[in-house]
Amino acid sequence: MNTATSVRGVALVTGAGQRVGRAIAEDLAAHGWRIAVHYHRSREGADALVALIAAAGGDAQAFAGDLRVPADCESLITAVHTHFGALDVLVNSAASMEKTPIGTTSAAQFDEIVALNLRAPFLLAQAALRVMRPGSVIVNIADHMADEPWPDYAVHGVAKAGVVALTRHLAAALAPAIRVNAVAPGFVLAPPGYPEAAAERFADETPLKRLGAPSDIAHAVRYLLDAGFMTGETLHVDGGRRLRA
Repeated sequence: MNTATSVRGVALVTGAGQRVGRAIAEDLAAHGWRIAVHYHRSREGADALVALIAAAGGDAQAFAGDLRVPADCESLITAVHTHFGALDVLVNSAASMEKTPIGTTSAAQFDEIVALNLRAPFLLAQAALRVMRPGSVIVNIADHMADEPWPDYAVHGVAKAGVVALTRHLAAALAPAIRVNAVAPGFVLAPPGYPEAAAERFADETPLKRLGAPSDIAHAVRYLLDAGFMTGETLHVDGGRRLRA
């Protein structure tokens, strides 16, 4: 990874210790952003990413927090702003993806998933707007399941549909000072325990006949940071899945 020579600002990426969040953070670091690497359980991955960015000449720091806890959302924003002295970009990537078949899902499961996938982006945005400067950007990571029902992952899909709506409401409330957009990935990384044969079938049903990669989502996030006349939109990076509707 080669970091850009000019520093662009400070970006907080939640859930950056692994999977798509890590890809987003690494890509932004390579293009000149100072990175606040948030993690909850993935400390080893977060520390490794910080070391990788530093070795390439970039600037990164890891921050822990359980975003299901409202106080941790507030304290994360405060800690990042205190450390870096600024916060220009918030990427709400942290999420869980658990099976919640209708008929067997408990109220506690529902609440826990919604707390991380939907409530946390709202609380983080609300805290961030107090320190963000005009021209700052929020990018929420939604999901193709906001539009395409997967009955075994019903609560995840409902929460991500909420993220799409939240993006529009935040964009309207925070304009013109702060732009807010979302990226809705298609099948980029399989959920834990997802059968390989099912993933291959999903790829075959997708117009581009393949699955995506975390880098596809990272590139979309970076595009939205530079798309200065765009707010309140959800960018679908799904290989054309929506063409099947």
